[in-house]
Amino acid sequence: MSKKLGLEGKILDVAYRHFLQKGYRQTTMDDIAQDLGMSKKTLYKYFPGKLELLASCFEILKTKMTAKVEAILDNRHLSFPLKLKSSLTVIATHLAPINPDLFEDLREHAPEIWSAMTDYINESAYLRFAKLIEQGIAQGLVNSRINISLIVMLYAAAVQSLLDPKFYSQFPDPIQKGIKIPPSDIYDQAISIIYNGILTEEARAEFINA
Repeated sequence: MSKKLGLEGKILDVAYRHFLQKGYRQTTMDDIAQDLGMSKKTLYKYFPGKLELLASCFEILKTKMTAKVEAILDNRHLSFPLKLKSSLTVIATHLAPINPDLFEDLREHAPEIWSAMTDYINESAYLRFAKLIEQGIAQGLVNSRINISLIVMLYAAAVQSLLDPKFYSQFPDPIQKGIKIPPSDIYDQAISIIYNGILTEEARAEFINA
């Protein structure tokens, strides 16, 4: 790895940590430069602005999730329930740490990045989870009467809704207070509810223990 690429990676790591902790609006180029121990002028030589930094951070996030999920799906040594559980864990692990304020900032102040993220979720659901569900049906582990397109849409809608603070802000206070659990648990439980409903009894038991 060249020195330039190594420094760019370090910049992105530091910037992403700030975005996760404080959101987009509250993070400044001064904060990032100070944390890196470099001048803001030097930082601008690598990235022309905060928006470009944020976009690059999310491109890396999407690349990581894609690589890990595809590796799971292509692994012939994993059973279908374990592939399903592992894939969901990858998504939860990468998305759960994101501050809800950051997603709200994306929608309001970086709509092109928000749109790219939602497009990625939809495309990923279609390209990867549809493929996984088809494997489950072929192995007799997913109810063959289930409409694959519907499951893909339910999955994508669930993930997008959980990413969007405006979605759950429309519910009464008791409902909002009732979901004050760690984000990783929210993803795990919501997606597990969907997929437990489509599995056969045999696959369901293996999925729970996976």
